[in-house]
Amino acid sequence: MTDINVGRFGIWRPAAGLDAELAANAEALGYGTVWIGGSPDGELAIAERMLAATDRLVVATGIVNMWATPAEQVAASYHRLNDRHGGRFLLGVGIGHPEASSEYRSPYETIVGYLDRLDAEGVPVNGRVLAALGPKVLRLAAERAAGAHPYLVTPEHTRRAREELGIGPLLAPEQKVVLQSDATRARELGRANVADIYLKLRNYTANLKRLGWSDEDIADGGSDALIDAIIAHGAPGRAAARLTEHLDAGADHVAVQLLTPPGEDVLPGLRALAEALDLG
Repeated sequence: MTDINVGRFGIWRPAAGLDAELAANAEALGYGTVWIGGSPDGELAIAERMLAATDRLVVATGIVNMWATPAEQVAASYHRLNDRHGGRFLLGVGIGHPEASSEYRSPYETIVGYLDRLDAEGVPVNGRVLAALGPKVLRLAAERAAGAHPYLVTPEHTRRAREELGIGPLLAPEQKVVLQSDATRARELGRANVADIYLKLRNYTANLKRLGWSDEDIADGGSDALIDAIIAHGAPGRAAARLTEHLDAGADHVAVQLLTPPGEDVLPGLRALAEALDLG
């Protein structure tokens, strides 16, 4: 478990969709953490800017890709951010996807080796979390990190993950949200964000199959039932209830990825969701 106070809810956004102003607004709304998604580079300048613009907000990476960034580079960034901003930075690291690297080797061995290098560079166990979906890597997250940051999961996965982690390690799943009461329109937006990316990556599809979803559910952009399971949608109150299901299943924190139509300002939706979650 980390001694960094990440809060019960945070926001997850790709690095390209984040800036200091959004971080300051997230803090004012009561979110505890901003997660930098999309495999941010190891220099983590965006994290520096967001930390400088806030007083209490935790900034976390979700996640630095082990294939793209040497452990020594991200360790230097970790120490810089931690020294300047009072322990408000949480380093999330992960293996990424087999499809993304021609040099992809044994995932488990690569993760262990990377964590060994972070150890050698003085990055503390309680200052880092590990992207983890399956049982073996979840157990590694409990042993070699402060906990786990699973992506594209359901409350049922959270329940199983807590069983693997045991009591103590941080469990901070990501959950996609569409604030749209029309189910057809919500599924259309949600499906556009997962069908051509995540539902074609074998680490995510393997995890969904472990949870009982079939090849037919995963094919052709995902069945309605699957989309409803991995993307919370509806009015703010209904979406908030789905987010809370993760806490009831054993999560300590939920990283909310609010999906909006292209070009739409995300802040009104984050504000409505914060009110429904009673973050004020």
